[in-house]
Amino acid sequence: MNALQTHQGSRRSTRIKIKESLGDRIFLSVTYILLTLVLIAVLYPLIYIVSSSLSSPSAVSAGKVWLWPVDVSLAGYEAVFRNGQVLTGYANSLFYTVAGTFISVSLTIMVAYPLSKKSFFGRTPLMVFITFTMLFSGGLIPTYLVVKSMGMIDTRWALLIPNAVWVWQVIIARTFFQTSIPDELSEAADIDGCSDIRYIFSVVLPLAKPIIAVLSLMYAVGQWNAYFDALIYLKSQSLYPLQLILRSILILGSGTGNMDAGEMVKQQQMAELMKYSLIVVASLPVLVIYPFVQRYFVQGMLIGSVKG
Repeated sequence: MNALQTHQGSRRSTRIKIKESLGDRIFLSVTYILLTLVLIAVLYPLIYIVSSSLSSPSAVSAGKVWLWPVDVSLAGYEAVFRNGQVLTGYANSLFYTVAGTFISVSLTIMVAYPLSKKSFFGRTPLMVFITFTMLFSGGLIPTYLVVKSMGMIDTRWALLIPNAVWVWQVIIARTFFQTSIPDELSEAADIDGCSDIRYIFSVVLPLAKPIIAVLSLMYAVGQWNAYFDALIYLKSQSLYPLQLILRSILILGSGTGNMDAGEMVKQQQMAELMKYSLIVVASLPVLVIYPFVQRYFVQGMLIGSVKG
């Protein structure tokens, strides 16, 4: 009985909250304040853009929108989806993102997995060579000449092949394979007579779902937001991605031509509203995809970058 009372007393004592010192309370207070300021700095522009896209053209042009929508209107989204060039760019961006992500993830795994095997001959010099390209590049003009010599100028391949593999992603994937897939699995597969191709598809890839999710998200976001390669390599507007069209609207604007002052003001107001609507439309796919891969993203980044 005494032993039981003693045990219960020890459990109650462990529940006693440890009193924080003054220095700890000050540190936590400053941390919470800084994190709150960072949250506001990140969240306010997002709220402002969404609110502006849902406001009337006159309210946006007059600067009446500060936090919430003013004179709620969907005129900006209607103008965006009535624009055939925007819809074509949206379809092109979806194609570039899906196809580019598939090609990039496949090539990255094909490069990273052999480099993770200790039995792979010449893996150290090859890894040094790959890392060297991360620090030094040939430059824009030599790259353009290479792309041109391969006949990819003004084709979809120009946005899919030249930047298909990123060195940092190869390093992360190689580290994941080294730390998460033991060599004993490969040895057991060899004893059972499993071929290398079957081993990769039956063992390696199912275990590599976290890193595949990480690579897919990184490549998809990079491909979706890319516009510089399209600006350099593409000439046909029918091949333009959405980001290049968005850049044209945000930076170049739209010409007013010969029209009266009232029509000119309306067109400028609508162009200003379309900027915010296009930003929301362009960011929506990434925001929709991220929650589904966030769990794998955190797990894959920790395993692929911290360990080893």
